[in-house]
Amino acid sequence: MIAQIALIVTTIKVFFIPLYYSTDFEVHRNWLAVTHNLTIDQWYYDNTSEWTLDYPPLFAWLEYGLSHIAKFFDPKMLYLTNLNYNSDMTVLFQRLSVIALDIVYILAARSCSNLISNGKLLVYMLLVTNVGLLMVDHIHFQYNGLLYGFLLFSISNMIKSNYIQSALWFAVLLNLKHINLYIAPVYIVYLLRAYCFTVSSEDGCHTPWYSFSITNLIKLAISVVAVFGLSFGPFLDHLPQIISRLFPFKRGLSHAYWAPNFWALYNFADKILQIALTKAGIFIPKSEATMTGGLVKEYDHAVLPSVTPIVTFALTFLSMVPALIKLWNLCADGRYRGLSFIRCMIICASCSFIFGWHVHEKAILMIIIPLSFMSVLGVVDGRMYLMMSTIGHYSLFPLLYPKNLMSIKLFLLLTHCAIGFSTVPFLYIPPKLKYSKRKRFLRLPLISHAETLYLYGLLGLFIFENVLHAAWGLNKTLPFLPLMLTSVYCAMGVVYYWISYYHYFLTFNLSGVPTVGVVNLNRYVKKVN
Repeated sequence: MIAQIALIVTTIKVFFIPLYYSTDFEVHRNWLAVTHNLTIDQWYYDNTSEWTLDYPPLFAWLEYGLSHIAKFFDPKMLYLTNLNYNSDMTVLFQRLSVIALDIVYILAARSCSNLISNGKLLVYMLLVTNVGLLMVDHIHFQYNGLLYGFLLFSISNMIKSNYIQSALWFAVLLNLKHINLYIAPVYIVYLLRAYCFTVSSEDGCHTPWYSFSITNLIKLAISVVAVFGLSFGPFLDHLPQIISRLFPFKRGLSHAYWAPNFWALYNFADKILQIALTKAGIFIPKSEATMTGGLVKEYDHAVLPSVTPIVTFALTFLSMVPALIKLWNLCADGRYRGLSFIRCMIICASCSFIFGWHVHEKAILMIIIPLSFMSVLGVVDGRMYLMMSTIGHYSLFPLLYPKNLMSIKLFLLLTHCAIGFSTVPFLYIPPKLKYSKRKRFLRLPLISHAETLYLYGLLGLFIFENVLHAAWGLNKTLPFLPLMLTSVYCAMGVVYYWISYYHYFLTFNLSGVPTVGVVNLNRYVKKVN
């Protein structure tokens, strides 16, 4: 069955090949040309195109390798000055390269699902059929499947206590895409506590005490430094230039499509205050706000204080601290280390998504994918997964803006929701209550009445954005409204999820395991130690 699922999903990806191509097609085509034609000391300096190379060196090496295959499809795609070149063979190659590299994600999903005793097939299905990856990678176009494959390999090795292998996989991931730095603190805390501190007891009867292992720390450091050395070694003389490309702080607080986070709510509040105060004659705007115009630029808020990168970094880090402290304490019990690690990773990814600087809406996948694995391991995890997979995947709709994609993205989302809501809840609902709970009119299983109403609101939002907005003539007077409503409405759901899941993690008490909302680890996860 596992092989059949992978085959079906791959076939669907092939059908997406003729669909529209986004700006990212030109971004990666240019990177192919840069790495193929220039020497490595020029890779991070070339500015022939506005889409300059801004990923870590390991991804640049990946583009270099792909370029030597690309020339057999259409060598003209590798011309540096062939900007916006999009021949049929160019599009075909780039689409196929994503599909081929997805084998890493498929294998990693299987590696994670093999750790599960009950729900193994479901976990694999939820991971492989992830709607976000289908939309972002195989319609919009990117290589997120490859990247999340390395993350899943790291997670599976961490659960199996293969600490060095897990650190190696994560180091590779960091050198492919640096946004994963946001979850690096989770690895630092967990590896120090679980690997570098060893348990000792004089007679095996007394309470064990912990001693720090310098040897383990050195082995860990050598493994990680080796990966960074191979990646950045050839570029040592160009590190300042690479850093300036990797962290372009002048791109502004919010991405072009307003990721559904705290700053979307902040921007919206600023916009409402500006309108209200202007009409009241209290405030005179200096210029028209352009936050929702879809452009990537710096923006000064009209009424509320403008936000700088250092503010977002401080908020992100401070919001992570309680979770990291809790993780340190939970690691004292070896039975639940793995689950605590993943939950803390999800929370820290959520903190970065909610408070980070210039967050891409696609970063929501950093929350949804590990949460997919956790969905069968606890009722709260399952409920939060159902919420976030629906909200997060809907928030990606603005990426696929052509009208002819409306039915495709809606079908993908509803199908994935149907799979999730028809399977995950019944891992936790007692058999006698399965049917009685379903009789509650229109209430989604495992979801409260208020949460159900919120999720149904997404359907109303979709109808307004795609039908009523134009029918009422608002597309001429308020063209930005659909994008803003999507960001703000989804942001409310994301913030609600973050608060709920964070509270669950912080109040998780090992002394009461298993409790309501927690599934016994020994029941679901195979003994691997």
